[in-house]
Amino acid sequence: MAASAAGPGASFRRDLSEWRIVLVAWRLVVLQAAHPVVAAGMAEHSTYRGHPWRRVEHTMASGRRLFQADEEQLWREVQRLDRAHRRIGGTTGDGRGYDARDPDARAWVLLTLFESVVAMRELSGDPYPAEELEASYREFAGVAAVFGLSSGELPATAAELRGRLHRTVVERLEFDGTARHLLYELLSETPCPRRLRFLGPVGWRALSAVVGRLAAELTVADLPAVFRERFGLVSTRRGRLLSLLLHRGARVVVTRLPDRHRYRAPGAGSSSRPRRQPRQDTRPPRLDRFFREVLDQTGDGHLTAHDLRAMAHNVCWQLELSEEGEARVFDAFERWWEELRAGMDTDGDGRVSRAEYIAATLAGCDRDPAYLERGLLPALRAVFEAADADGDGLLDFAEYRVLFGGRRVHPAELSHGFRQLDTDGDGVITAAEFLRGFVDYFTARAPSAPGTQLLGRA
Repeated sequence: MAASAAGPGASFRRDLSEWRIVLVAWRLVVLQAAHPVVAAGMAEHSTYRGHPWRRVEHTMASGRRLFQADEEQLWREVQRLDRAHRRIGGTTGDGRGYDARDPDARAWVLLTLFESVVAMRELSGDPYPAEELEASYREFAGVAAVFGLSSGELPATAAELRGRLHRTVVERLEFDGTARHLLYELLSETPCPRRLRFLGPVGWRALSAVVGRLAAELTVADLPAVFRERFGLVSTRRGRLLSLLLHRGARVVVTRLPDRHRYRAPGAGSSSRPRRQPRQDTRPPRLDRFFREVLDQTGDGHLTAHDLRAMAHNVCWQLELSEEGEARVFDAFERWWEELRAGMDTDGDGRVSRAEYIAATLAGCDRDPAYLERGLLPALRAVFEAADADGDGLLDFAEYRVLFGGRRVHPAELSHGFRQLDTDGDGVITAAEFLRGFVDYFTARAPSAPGTQLLGRA
């Protein structure tokens, strides 16, 4: 690690964990989406249009894991982001290539997170004193350095940050497409959350139109002045008044709450509370169970090409695929077997024992963030696409039941597995959620990650 972060009582960690950070969350997303690489990735690879609040929550949750975790959890989150961003890239409609691992885009996403915390303090009438601001930036930069950005991609001090943000807004950002849609249209057309369905379609349309308009005015009022000037955004009197009342009022209320209600992350407000020691690694028993219940189709205690072919056959049999669809599934499982054999068959006997499988999988996941991408995840993508009978890019419960159900699977366990993958609770599973659940199953050391109970409760 290039630098160590300050303790959990330092200002940046503490302020990032306050509940009032949600007041600048939409502002943060709009700023990030104005970067052309981020905008292209969101437009082509994100489900933000159907689930805007999930996009905000994912951004804030990732920031929480990066800046409120111990060193081990920090590295795991960085690896998780690397895995996710490795698959985000392509060419925009006007022919420009983009890659989510672009250092300039990654630096912008990180810097806007810090800038939003600074803005939260300034908008509430409690700006950082100069010395405290520099200490907070050093703390932030210690974590940001883990992403492997060069020294020139992040400002050396907080004093240089404002100039960097100004130059990026003027020279690099664009305010069209994704960013403009986020600011002015998305909230007024977002689907009704499950908890508000009692409003009915007419009630929700009326409420979302009002909320969308007020959120846009608030966000414009809160955006940096250089951003407003660069793109001709006009801050309304109502937006400025709303900003003043919300930020100042939240500061008065939230800062008087006890820590357990003031902060989203336990212990964020107290530097004296010791960090919880990492829990025992729970992966080995999960991998053992996966080997016994999923991989070892023949039940002989070893894994061979026959086992992987049997798995592919079972998937195809359940789904009644076309010949072309079956070929894609079998090809993906064949490639998975070749990856397993090459990395795990240490004695060259053409089969992999349970001990070889567990040891090699643990070592691979710990050593290489792309380890699962070379075998397991391509096979799972093929399974997802095969199970997605209507081709809408989602698995509903009926499609999930066809894939994973059976006479030996209790309905309660089937429902539990579906909920493990449907992390946002919207009743359908996206490809990203599907893959993320299995990544959790193989990589999460603690048993609390959503995907760790994919095979049922231990």
